Amino acid sequence: MAPNLSPDGPKFPSKPRRGGEADDVEAAAPAAAVHRPPVGRVDYLARAQWLRAAVLGANDGLVSVASLMIGVGAVNDGAREMLVSGLAGLVAGACSMAIGEFVSVYAQYDIQVAHSERGARGGSDDDSSSSDGERLPSPTQAAAASALAFAVGAAVPLLSGGFVRPWAARVAAVCAASSLGLAGFGAAGAYLGGASVVRSGLRVLLGGWLAMAATFTILRLFGLAFKTHVVSA
Repeated sequence: MAPNLSPDGPKFPSKPRRGGEADDVEAAAPAAAVHRPPVGRVDYLARAQWLRAAVLGANDGLVSVASLMIGVGAVNDGAREMLVSGLAGLVAGACSMAIGEFVSVYAQYDIQVAHSERGARGGSDDDSSSSDGERLPSPTQAAAASALAFAVGAAVPLLSGGFVRPWAARVAAVCAASSLGLAGFGAAGAYLGGASVVRSGLRVLLGGWLAMAATFTILRLFGLAFKTHVVSA
């Protein structure tokens, strides 16, 4: 009997091609590699950029102004001199942080814009171009946030010791307030970033102590060596 070759005959599933399987796997790989946190979970990686800028800005302001005030206090007993030095450090540091952040983020902005334009000319996926556009940073906002964070940190030692008259009490107030601020900023950054609060707080605190101690010691030795210690009337 001749085999049934009519279109109405039984149809068997054909063996899939290996090339199609490879194409499917390659097409699905980028989608699987995309980082998407589970629903209800905090995406700590998304916080990393602004958290780093805010915590570093506040720590820089606190350590810089506290060290500056203590260093001036090592060679000058006047309360007004320490207050002026702290205020000058706050203004100069905030401007420096703002300009540096603006230049840095604007360079990143230019790189991402150029990348998006190359992708558009190459006919890449529209979803990729739109996601790049959503991630573009704002140089002005980054500069303002960095300057504000620096000023907030610098205000801690400035307000705590800038108006205290006795020299020993003034230096002690700056050191105590700066220690509390350093530990608080370090713990807050670790909590928001999902890291160890105790370890981060101690690391930031020890770093601040080291900077203040080094500044005071070097300026004290400088004043003794060159007879530049000033005692206010």
